[in-house]
Amino acid sequence: MTRVLIVDDSLTDRRLAGGLVTRAGELDVHFAVDGQDALDKIELHLPDLVVTDLNMPSLDGLALVKAIRDQYPMVPVILMTGHGSDAVAVEALRTGAASYVPKIRLADDLVDTIQQVLAVSHADRGRARLMRRLQRQQVEFQLENDVELIMSLVQFLQDAARGMKLCDDADRVRLGVALQEAIINACFHGNLEVSSSLREVDHHAYYDLAKERAAMPPYSERRITVSVSISSAEAIFVIKDEGPGFDPHSMPDPRSPQNLDKPSGRGLLLMQTFMDEVRFNDRGNEVTLVKRCRLPHSEDRNCQ
Repeated sequence: MTRVLIVDDSLTDRRLAGGLVTRAGELDVHFAVDGQDALDKIELHLPDLVVTDLNMPSLDGLALVKAIRDQYPMVPVILMTGHGSDAVAVEALRTGAASYVPKIRLADDLVDTIQQVLAVSHADRGRARLMRRLQRQQVEFQLENDVELIMSLVQFLQDAARGMKLCDDADRVRLGVALQEAIINACFHGNLEVSSSLREVDHHAYYDLAKERAAMPPYSERRITVSVSISSAEAIFVIKDEGPGFDPHSMPDPRSPQNLDKPSGRGLLLMQTFMDEVRFNDRGNEVTLVKRCRLPHSEDRNCQ
């Protein structure tokens, strides 16, 4: 069973997060009261994923993220962010966290975020051995608006990047999160024209409308094109949808404190944090993501 460790010094918040995760089923939930307690428990029983608060005594969330990145790079970390923790949250994402959920949106977003991060953190060992023999790859995919297909493609691209030593295990997860956000955005916001503003009002209505439109022309006829050029030096991902597009210059800054808690800016923040470049075309229906390896080529190098 998948093991999830929830870290928070507040008993109330631990119980809230733990109850949400437990009700999702098929997840073995454990708890720690601060960062040091979490590291002690991780040493005894390695979890598949850690969900942590930021502001804690003894060892806070930022220090915990750094420690897990250094000692257990294959264990992804999701932050629970509270009001006033915006700058620390962004720093933790840059340091090694895989995603975040504002505490005011735990009920709506925590389980979905856990499932998304677990999906991109899964690594098939046999496939990983094969992908390490890959030297360079240029591919193009054309996808229907199908989340299962999107997740399969994300895993394929993660394996290619990790196999060519473009990034280490921790960055493999973060790369996958950024790609997942970009391609899901192309599907939901681009082809299906489902606005993030609806998700802020009604979480279930957002997904219900997407499911309905995925089977309804003209939305169902639109495709997502993903063009990829990847080597041990860098990877370039170009993701294009067939929707009406938008004005990229009208997007609010997701790093601004008043926007950090909004679902509409979360994907862009994760893309900008985990990738070296994020560029939109003028029409707003194509995004280019660039990920570079910053260290000299060697057999045991890691990307930072």
